[in-house]
Amino acid sequence: MSLNLKTHTQHFTNPLYLESGRIIEPYDIAYETYGELNDDKSNVIVVCHALTGSHHCAGLYEGENKPGWWDGLIGPGKGIDTDKYFVICSNVIGSCFGSTGPMSMQHPHLEHYRYKFPVVTIKDMVKAQRILFDRLNIHKVHAIIGGSMGGMQALQFGVHFPNFTNKIISLASTHATQPWAIAFNKVAQEAILKDPDFKQGYYDATLIKEKGLSGMAVGRMAGHISFLSHESMVRKFNREYKRTDGLYELFGKFQVESYLEYNGYNFTKWFDPLSYLYITKAINIFDLSRGFDSLEEALEKVTAKIHLISFKNDILFKNTEMKHIADTLESVGNSNYDYIDIDSDYGHDAFLVELDKFEDYIKEALDE
Repeated sequence: MSLNLKTHTQHFTNPLYLESGRIIEPYDIAYETYGELNDDKSNVIVVCHALTGSHHCAGLYEGENKPGWWDGLIGPGKGIDTDKYFVICSNVIGSCFGSTGPMSMQHPHLEHYRYKFPVVTIKDMVKAQRILFDRLNIHKVHAIIGGSMGGMQALQFGVHFPNFTNKIISLASTHATQPWAIAFNKVAQEAILKDPDFKQGYYDATLIKEKGLSGMAVGRMAGHISFLSHESMVRKFNREYKRTDGLYELFGKFQVESYLEYNGYNFTKWFDPLSYLYITKAINIFDLSRGFDSLEEALEKVTAKIHLISFKNDILFKNTEMKHIADTLESVGNSNYDYIDIDSDYGHDAFLVELDKFEDYIKEALDE
């Protein structure tokens, strides 16, 4: 009855061939495991993280009080039960939590990649994970699960490695990133690029960790608006005003403004700005049908049971986008799927927050 959290890094010397035609070599992948691997390795669940997530999806590090980002869902007796399943979550290529990314050292030069780092795609992230699993001698898994960008990865696994998993569970995601989401990412990108402290990508990373980056904070504020909804903001903040601020002070703040400021500026001290640019690029160009004539042709490759979960008031990846995947599966004669639309007015972040609304569904999907 323990989580059995273990953190690892694997080093790879063979080149990782990217969708763009470029390579990364050598490279590292940081990952965490939870639970125990059974004798025939049939109890593996892969968890894929979203944009600013990491391989730390559950449990607590020593001396810290903030658990992993899906801690409410992963653990003994929880939706993803670590008494039953062996869970692996790796940090994607391009991120800043231990896997190789733009601020990693470029071999053989003793300098950071920065803009020399190649553009990576969701498919590249998934390919790197597949190579990691081969290294771990895991060639088939019980399920792959993720929300938002994690849901994109789960779907990409289904299309490009069709015999690798029995089940795919994708939450709050899409088959191809739509203009609305790209537009929010554009605001963040411009805000980062125009900040003089960004120094055209040649910033001092230790200084950014100390002081933050105001341009990135502004971009993140825009992101937070897209993660919530009109209703959840009313419920969370209403029109509450900061008690210490006067109503007629020009820069007096509503609670919602304080929330955006706090989360925006705090974020820039723990997430790397170049990683943010590279990962939002990967999200923007995500299209499950790239390399195929149509989405239908791409989804015909899938052999795993697909579980699609959308949230009614998600304004970033609308529920109609997940419904479109379900309808397309139906149109190609694939009835091996489930689609549910969760009755939620929280917004996109519901997949991280309202776990009680889908935990039982996930438990049943994994156990069936």
